[in-house]
Amino acid sequence: MPFEFGIKDIIDIFLVALILYYLYRLMKESRSLNIFIGVMVFVIVWLFVSQVLEMRLLGSILDKLVSVGVIAMIVLFQEEIRKFLYTLGAHQRIRRFARLFTSNKSDKDMEVTRATIMPIVMACMSMSKGKIGALIVIERGAPLDDIIDTGDVIDANINQRLIENIFFKNSPLHDGAMIISNKRITAAGCILPVSHNRDIPKELGLRHRAAMGISQESDAIAVVVSEETGRISVAVKGQFHLRLSAEELESILTREID
Repeated sequence: MPFEFGIKDIIDIFLVALILYYLYRLMKESRSLNIFIGVMVFVIVWLFVSQVLEMRLLGSILDKLVSVGVIAMIVLFQEEIRKFLYTLGAHQRIRRFARLFTSNKSDKDMEVTRATIMPIVMACMSMSKGKIGALIVIERGAPLDDIIDTGDVIDANINQRLIENIFFKNSPLHDGAMIISNKRITAAGCILPVSHNRDIPKELGLRHRAAMGISQESDAIAVVVSEETGRISVAVKGQFHLRLSAEELESILTREID
C-alpha cells in the first residue's frame, strides 16, 4: 500500500516540531541545552536502530533504556516540566479563552487594582528622582512562597511611604526584593534567582538580572529602579521594558495585573 501524505501528517509534524521548539527554549533557559541535545541524539539512534535497521536485540535493549529513561528524565527535570506546563496554562490566548467562562471585572475590582498600582508608581517615581535602588516583585498566578521564605515577612497594606522607607539606603532590607502578594506587601529583603541571559545589556546591574530571573521562572512582574541612573524598568514574561515614565509604568501594571 503506497504511503499517503495528508493533512493529518502535516499537523502531526507541526505539533511535534512545536513541542521540540518549546523544549529547546526551556532547556536553553535552564542551561540544560547539552542534555537536551544528548537526549535527542539518543532518540534518533533508537528510532534508526529499531525502525530503519530493524535490529531486534539492540532495539529491545534501547527500548528498555527509553522506558527507564523517561522516568529518570521526569525526576531530573521536574522543575522544568512544571514550569513548561504552567507556562502553557498561563499563555495569553488560553487565559483569554478561560475568561470567557468568568465574569468581567467590576468597577469595585478596578478601583482595588488602581489602589494597588498607584502607590507603587508614586513610590517608584519618588525613588527615581532620588536615585534610590528598588526591586519590587508582584505575584500573579504562580505562588512565590519559596522566595518569600528568603526574606522578612511584613504583611502590610501597599503604601507609598512604606515602600520608600524599606528601600531607603540605610534600611537593612533595601538590598533585597519586596514581594507584593494578594494586594499586600508580603515580604522584603527577599533573594531572587539571577538570570544568566547574555542578551541582557551590560549596563544593567544585579537588580535587573534578578528581575529578569524571576520573570523567567514565574509569571510575576518585577519593577526595578536603578540606583545608578534612577531609570525605571519592568521585567515581565522574560522581557524588559526600559526607561519608563510614570504613565508607561502605570499602563504596564494595569494591563498585566489581573
